Amino acid sequence: MGSLLESTDVKNKLVDLSGVEIKPGENPYNALIEACHDDPIEIQALYSAHRTRRNAQQKEKFLDADFKELIIDPYLLRLENPYIELGFEDTRYCMTFWGRPPIHVLELAGAIQQKLKEVAPNIWLMPQHRMHITTLELAFCRTAEEIELMKETLKPAVPAIASYTYRHRARLVKPMVSYDLSAFAVSFLPAAGEPVTSPAPMAPDNAKVFEQGDSYSYHHLRRDMWEQAKEAGITVDSRYIVPSAHVTLGRYLTNQDHATPEMRKQWVDAIDRVNEWLEKEVWEKPDSEVIGEWMIGQEKGLDIRVGTLWYGGGRTVLLGEGF
Repeated sequence: MGSLLESTDVKNKLVDLSGVEIKPGENPYNALIEACHDDPIEIQALYSAHRTRRNAQQKEKFLDADFKELIIDPYLLRLENPYIELGFEDTRYCMTFWGRPPIHVLELAGAIQQKLKEVAPNIWLMPQHRMHITTLELAFCRTAEEIELMKETLKPAVPAIASYTYRHRARLVKPMVSYDLSAFAVSFLPAAGEPVTSPAPMAPDNAKVFEQGDSYSYHHLRRDMWEQAKEAGITVDSRYIVPSAHVTLGRYLTNQDHATPEMRKQWVDAIDRVNEWLEKEVWEKPDSEVIGEWMIGQEKGLDIRVGTLWYGGGRTVLLGEGF
């Protein structure tokens, strides 16, 4: 019989630090939009407040004199080190709508990973071909049969959902490393009038675009995905609904790089340096060595994904059309 393992989510809950209250029964993404008066500047400010406050909290934890240990994912640890438990399988089935990063965002993520690896050589890095942004999580920790039933319920709506970003184009900007005791990611903010730095869509771009410009934010896209799933007969059951737009870059599988106060200080200082580099050298800089902007749907539409999705696994039901 396999081990009864505890997910890192139990020990490391992602709490909404924006201050927005969600009313039971409503589309939860509407609450933030309404609280921000449908203003892209206010929406960006709430996303920024969430990630800034969370980073400050996590920095305190790393530097706390009473620091105990990192939160190491027992599932990933066994998948990466099969000798720990021979025959181990991850049976946590999920269904999500993923955004897939275009090449220039993968290059950005890779550059950040390299900088962090120089300070902490034993961190586990997410392979670039598995990178994604979870636009909407429909269900998690279910059986394969439950997810199959959900997929079949959603099936008639899948083509329209997968290619939704082809005509509804939301932009993310201002990348920053976000982190906690279990993982680290590159997080973005919904755009609010910044200069466009992304490569132009692949010609010919003849789509009749229904929504674009920063008045249609990434949070509006998430709202629409929730609504599309509901209309298709799905009860959305997400682990958390927070103002975050992030791509996981890696996790910790050992305390080796963070064993002493000096090493933990070195880690948070390295993250601060990377974030300073991003803000000064990458944000709103079209001639930067890496591009700090992402139009969701560029190169690839949404990836309707099922299976054991942690760590970028699972399989694609349908990948939508990119622009």
